[in-house]
Amino acid sequence: MPQITVASLNPVKLRAAQAAFQRIFPQQRFSVSGVAVPSGVPDQPMSLAETRQGARNRAENARAAQPDSDFWVGIEGGIDDSPQGMSCFARVHIIDRAGKIGIGQTAVFTLPREVAALVREGIELGEADDIVFQRDNSKQANGAIGILTDDVIDREAYYIHAVIMALVPFKNPTLTW
Repeated sequence: MPQITVASLNPVKLRAAQAAFQRIFPQQRFSVSGVAVPSGVPDQPMSLAETRQGARNRAENARAAQPDSDFWVGIEGGIDDSPQGMSCFARVHIIDRAGKIGIGQTAVFTLPREVAALVREGIELGEADDIVFQRDNSKQANGAIGILTDDVIDREAYYIHAVIMALVPFKNPTLTW
């Protein structure tokens, strides 16, 4: 059974990786585990470049920590702050045993001003959500997207699509990536 190592101990990210791999490869079963590794970027990445680097670093660091796995998955949430408002998204970076890389990204949504103000003060998005919405550890539950959509899309579903996008090169191995 192929082993997937997710560069996180967050159960939402582990479940999202498991679900995405199962959807892309329905005839295969996978074993998923997590490992805590550094991202090499701030706890709250504040640009696409930082978020992309964090996802890549996480996947590479997971590979170094668990070299016997078949796939390593880095998922990094980030922020983009512009005059139009603060946007939220996540990047996914997957490496397989052969060194092939797949990259995906979630959809982007705008954060409410109350949350954005706290993030600008240096508070990580998950904590800012907890403060504004009076939650506890929402980043390991439904996250900002779940809170704001009343769970029409929760954090796990939000990540699943991005992991699926990152799996496109692995689903299509005869093409050049």
